[in-house]
Amino acid sequence: MITKGIRGAITVDENSEEAIKNAACELFSEIIRQNNLTEEKVSHVLFTVTKDLNAAYPAKFIRKDLNWNKTAFMCVQEADIKNSLPMCLRLLVVMNCEEDFEPRYVYLKGAKNLRA
Repeated sequence: MITKGIRGAITVDENSEEAIKNAACELFSEIIRQNNLTEEKVSHVLFTVTKDLNAAYPAKFIRKDLNWNKTAFMCVQEADIKNSLPMCLRLLVVMNCEEDFEPRYVYLKGAKNLRA
């Protein structure tokens, strides 16, 4: 087994608890689906949010609404880079896997431009 990371990002419609919840759950669920992940395979998850998203911690909703209670989560503010994508939630899922596993990165809504 080795450790690999799966990246993802999504833009959030507004700085509200509900919008952050919806975006976090949508992005995380899609990463789980596309990579066929189970909680047992995941070591930890890092969330970053741009400074304009401060209404809620996104990890809270993954634990509460998606029932991922055994995984370590961390939420931090994204570096405030000039002309960067606003209202953006990013995450890095760190997992244990076989060497031949090919991560599928997920970029949704306005964050699709990050990988264009």
